[in-house]
Amino acid sequence: MAAKAPGGKKRPRRKRKLRLSLRQSKIKKADTYTDSLGWSTEVGRTLGETPKPQEPETINIQCDMCGSMLKIRKPTKARYTVTCTYPECGNVMTFD
Repeated sequence: MAAKAPGGKKRPRRKRKLRLSLRQSKIKKADTYTDSLGWSTEVGRTLGETPKPQEPETINIQCDMCGSMLKIRKPTKARYTVTCTYPECGNVMTFD
């Protein structure tokens, strides 16, 4: 508790003044850093280059029933089915 002044009044609190500064005011010229080991900074992608988005590969399949050419994405699985987009055909082809 704060000590009371004579007469029963409290003393006003003192404001603390903080001095904010860096420990070292300037950088010494003798301390030099050279990067001789580690990752190479000369090789690699620059910031201006953006990678081009890859479009999915497509394959052409000919329908067994009507003979129309169908352009579809390259399937990821070994077994897949393709339905003919020609409205009157509607043939379903299965590939194993």
